[in-house]
Amino acid sequence: MLSKLLPLLSILPFVLGAPASAPTGTSTTTPTVFSASSSPTLTNSTTSSAPASTSGASGFITIPLSSYPFTPYPTPTLNPRPPVFPATDPLNPPDVSCDPQVVPDFAPAWATAYEKAKNLMSDYTLEEKVNITTGVGWANGLCVGNIPSNKNFPGLCLEDSPLGVRFADFATAFPAGIQVASTWNRALMRARGLALGQEFKGKGVNIALGPMMNMGRIAQGGRNWEGFGADPFLTGESAYETILGLQQGGVQATAKHFINNEQEHFRTSESSNVDDRTQHEIYAHPFLRSVMAGVSSVMCSYNLINGSYACNNDKMLNDILKREYGFQGFVQSDWSATMSTLSAVAGLDMTMPGDITFDSGDSYFGGNLTDYVNDGYISMARVDDMATRIIAAWYYLHQDENFPTTNFNAFNSNDEVNNQHVNVQSDHYKLVRQIGAAGTVLLKNENGALPLNKPRNLVLFGSDAGPGKSGPNEFSDQGGSDGILAMGWGSGTADFPYLISPLEGIQERARQDGSSVFWDFDDWNTALASNMAFGQAVAVVFIDSDSGEDYITVDGNQGDRNNLTAWHNGDNLVLAVAAQNNNTIVVVNSVGPLIVEPWIEHPNVTAVVWAGIQGQEAGNSIADVLYGVYNPSGKLPYTIAKDLADYSAQLVTEDSGSEFVTIDYTEGLFIDYRHFDQANITPRFEFGFGLSYTTFSYSDLDVSTLPSSDSDEQNLITAWGNGQASPIAEGSSTALWLHEPAFQVTFTVTNTGSIAGTEIPQLYIHYPSSAGEPPSVLKGFTNVEITPGETEPISITLSRYDLSIWDVLAQGWRKPDGQISFSVGASSRDFKLQGDISC
Repeated sequence: MLSKLLPLLSILPFVLGAPASAPTGTSTTTPTVFSASSSPTLTNSTTSSAPASTSGASGFITIPLSSYPFTPYPTPTLNPRPPVFPATDPLNPPDVSCDPQVVPDFAPAWATAYEKAKNLMSDYTLEEKVNITTGVGWANGLCVGNIPSNKNFPGLCLEDSPLGVRFADFATAFPAGIQVASTWNRALMRARGLALGQEFKGKGVNIALGPMMNMGRIAQGGRNWEGFGADPFLTGESAYETILGLQQGGVQATAKHFINNEQEHFRTSESSNVDDRTQHEIYAHPFLRSVMAGVSSVMCSYNLINGSYACNNDKMLNDILKREYGFQGFVQSDWSATMSTLSAVAGLDMTMPGDITFDSGDSYFGGNLTDYVNDGYISMARVDDMATRIIAAWYYLHQDENFPTTNFNAFNSNDEVNNQHVNVQSDHYKLVRQIGAAGTVLLKNENGALPLNKPRNLVLFGSDAGPGKSGPNEFSDQGGSDGILAMGWGSGTADFPYLISPLEGIQERARQDGSSVFWDFDDWNTALASNMAFGQAVAVVFIDSDSGEDYITVDGNQGDRNNLTAWHNGDNLVLAVAAQNNNTIVVVNSVGPLIVEPWIEHPNVTAVVWAGIQGQEAGNSIADVLYGVYNPSGKLPYTIAKDLADYSAQLVTEDSGSEFVTIDYTEGLFIDYRHFDQANITPRFEFGFGLSYTTFSYSDLDVSTLPSSDSDEQNLITAWGNGQASPIAEGSSTALWLHEPAFQVTFTVTNTGSIAGTEIPQLYIHYPSSAGEPPSVLKGFTNVEITPGETEPISITLSRYDLSIWDVLAQGWRKPDGQISFSVGASSRDFKLQGDISC
């Protein structure tokens, strides 16, 4: 492996030779499969045998075109140790738990899959193996990505998106990732993943292109809504449960985008410069949890990392993902993110969609990969490894056992041969409605404004309260909205089979209550809104804010949001209505934080409901919360600031004039609430905040140490307790001794209110000041439903990893010197109990 051959390059990130100009030569312009036996000639930017160096012409780091032998990474050898470390098949994961204490061992399942893959490939030629690694090209198959069939291998269908089967009919449009993260509920995360997996499999999709787990470093980030918020622990747990659910449903999951793809502006030409500790503790953590969930695939991103393209980055792909995390699956490129044939040496296993650019008719893999092997630049052993990983993932999910054929055409909805209109929705609308309500966050509730109790009349304002003018799929890839906002835009979307607006959801309840309902969807006629609001028992103003992927620009927003103000004149609409109605309720459908300062303290704004983006049942979910059918329990997965400038990282929109835009992550560990706490900035609503229609109290805190299940590694446990870092080894960061339950925090929560409700207790670690960590770091959460007057026992389990920091010099996880304390509470700033951990 490269990290063994070139020790320096395992420490320094680098880029493998990218072409200095467009490839020359001829090939078929619309190939069914890129030929593995012939190819255009590629001109590499670096052809000398010099060590890795920075290219003055290109501005990014390259290595020379040379001969690179390959040795596969060792596979895990630790024997399963139930009940903590049981052998696990991805189709049968451990039961979901509010306090997970099981570390599933997927190694036996991977070992079986690898053996089957090697047997299947035993008579494959080099060209046939290369074809397994190379997509057939954009729009040359039924799915957005396609691997061709070969002998007894039927090929693979890769399809978006993280919230539904893109470009398919009779499929569910689920709540986005940010919505399920707002539930802080592992059972709902798992259930959503399972339902998604069942639908992808039902459509004949082998590999679902999700979940997305980039951090919300930039509050305006266009694709933040696809992910799980601005904290690595919450994002990691959301990704973990989603992947377990997806793969239980029979589809291969894809952890994306690896890594540091934190804004849409310049995403293909910016270098995210990130220090090693920040990378490990913040941005890589969700991918570590994905590997621990047994994820089949990881997608590398468009951007550069410390001067190296992500899909060419040996440090990230080989050393961290495959060596340190022990990843057994395959790495695929984001679409057209492959930058060199030598990406294969850096750890890339599959290029998507196959062509260099859409419809270019050429590929960095295909015949070029064959030539590189024949010419001695890339080892045959490496191609074996690439193809084995891909086919093993297919066996790993049992997709060789009566798996459905692809039954839709992502590129031609009028194809009546391949579009078989298979209905995979089942009763998933119920789950969509539940997650929509459970992820709704109650931010303000004065004078008992909510829940609504048979008001005599109410009036709804704003286009977000009603249906779109031309149906729910009016805009391609949801690139626009003139009705209820229920998802962002871009490749992370799906078509709505239908979309319930708030008007429909509220009218259904009003009919039962005998209430009168009026509405005005004009966002700009504030004079009319003021007049209509006067004298009404309740005035509900709906406002929104949208974002998405950079290939679509909406109202001047190129993916990322230009600012954090409400769209469609939302702030002025709220003020106009509140000026004439002393019971004004604001409902916010937004992809992320908004600045609500213009109206949040207005005395006539009695309640604020942060509804998020809820999928096809949005209107029903909102009505359920407004009327108290569902007692709100959602918590913010990000901080809502008083001013955009309060966030530690800002969107970069100005081109420096050079070939690559440099984005330095100078804030380090201090993103979102970590920064607000460290800089002593008061937010409007802190991370983890959310009200309920009832109240809770906390008591009876206790901490205990749990016995180890990994007796073979007692020496490492002892060394960790003495402050030594985990060793440098294969799978070192996912080792059982590091992640097994080690400490248990217990306490009780009492419902002190008058109605049943769900509380989300959160545990934050406070490291000694010498550790250089933020003041508070989320390391645990759970959820508990409690009836009035009842008390429930709660436990949150911590691992040694949860208490560790990354030691850059030792390249391992260690316990910091000094006392580690913690707080348990209802948000990142509302602590109820405090204690110390003795370790």
